[in-house]
Amino acid sequence: MSASPILIAKNATDIYLLPQMANRHGLIAGATGTGKTITLQVLAENFSAQGVPVFMADVKGDLAGLSQPGGQSPKVQERVRQLPLADFAPAGCPVTFWDVFGASGHPVRATISDMGPQLLARLLQLNETQAGVLNLVFRIADTNGLLLLDEKDLRAMLQFVGENAGQFTTEYGNISPASIGAIQRNLLALEAQGAEKFFAEPALNLDDLIQTDADGKGFINILSADKLMQSPKIYATFLLWLLSELFERLPEVGDVPQPKLVFFFDEAHLLFNDIPPALLEKIEQVVRLVRSKGVGVYFVSQNPRDIPDNILGQLGNRVQHALRAFTPADQKAVKSAADTFRANPKLNTEAVLTELAVGEALVSLLDGNGQPGIVQRAWIVPPRSQIGPITTAQRQQILQNSLVAGVYEKVVDRESAYEKLKAAHGPSTPTMATAPSGSPIASAPAVAASGGGIFGSLFQKTSARGDSIAATMAKSVARSMSSTVGREIVRGLLGSLFGGRKR
Repeated sequence: MSASPILIAKNATDIYLLPQMANRHGLIAGATGTGKTITLQVLAENFSAQGVPVFMADVKGDLAGLSQPGGQSPKVQERVRQLPLADFAPAGCPVTFWDVFGASGHPVRATISDMGPQLLARLLQLNETQAGVLNLVFRIADTNGLLLLDEKDLRAMLQFVGENAGQFTTEYGNISPASIGAIQRNLLALEAQGAEKFFAEPALNLDDLIQTDADGKGFINILSADKLMQSPKIYATFLLWLLSELFERLPEVGDVPQPKLVFFFDEAHLLFNDIPPALLEKIEQVVRLVRSKGVGVYFVSQNPRDIPDNILGQLGNRVQHALRAFTPADQKAVKSAADTFRANPKLNTEAVLTELAVGEALVSLLDGNGQPGIVQRAWIVPPRSQIGPITTAQRQQILQNSLVAGVYEKVVDRESAYEKLKAAHGPSTPTMATAPSGSPIASAPAVAASGGGIFGSLFQKTSARGDSIAATMAKSVARSMSSTVGREIVRGLLGSLFGGRKR
């Protein structure tokens, strides 16, 4: 399917988004009720028509209409006549519905190891010390081939490290029981929000997001996010994880005639609220580099100032709907937004920003040389698909006919850290381990005396050299940390970015 320019808006002239510039990222901004969702819908259905798959989160529950032909509402028909659009014809798009909770779409899952310690630390709202302990838990699990797939695997590893902290003190310093306890408590809170549904297998195969139908149209992947938005940090971290996975898995393609996938990040301000500087730096890096993987990222937010400057500067295609200026802070935001556009001598951008009608926007798109176009005031073209939600029956029919119907519905629980640690339980005799420095470390006989939980025998069983298994694990972790290559095999490319892990 050829990549022809995409009509986005009209004034005295037609305003097009060039497909070869679509992976240079973009921004859709504007106050509530000004038309951001319609602009997102127009972009998505046009990308789909070009054969480009799309991923988006349906925050308000009204994007499912993309699956049905539309154009019948009086407002749409009036806009078609106003512009005018001679070749306008209603059309739906191929859609795949996803839902972390598995209610309104196919289940979306990831493993604990896929998420990685850095993103998981943010999800658990850990401080720096607690995050460091969590990272240690991941390293110990990786070194010893203990898969962290679901929350019970992580609980088992946390209990093991907490009960046997003395075995790792020589190599890593003190492991605070308080930090272990804090992680465990926060994990319980996360489970109460439905984490057990998300952290499981089969994990999402990213290839299932990059599909076209028999007519060559790109599938629009719609994540049901109305319930997910009740936990904003989980929502933002999930989308960030998905973006980071795309960055890790997709091959380099350089400049392409059109994107391989377009990723819309709605309610983008949630991503950057209270974000640690180190994580923000990695997000900036991913946004900058994911373009070379053929992925276009479009942030959707109420105000451009919600986006950090280093990321905002990478968003070349911009559609700015009206902003409100009721307070001095609002007025400053309007001026700041106006200053980000390439000036139009015939347009007072700052004044126009507060005058735009619903469905009207300031538009600046990249030209063929990658330069921002002069900002123009224009009307966004109406969507060809249905505006608003669909019926339950329509959704169920789409789910039943989906390419991935039945693939993700059943949870698989294979052998992982929990099962291996549980299998290690059994009667044994306490031993003494010698740390690499030569100082003796007791093998915590009190654990065995009290029954030891599921970890007692693992802690006390000895290797062929007489060291306790826990001491051997500590030494193995130390050796792996001295090698810059060893753990990259397990952590994967994104270990240096987000702590992700290849399956």
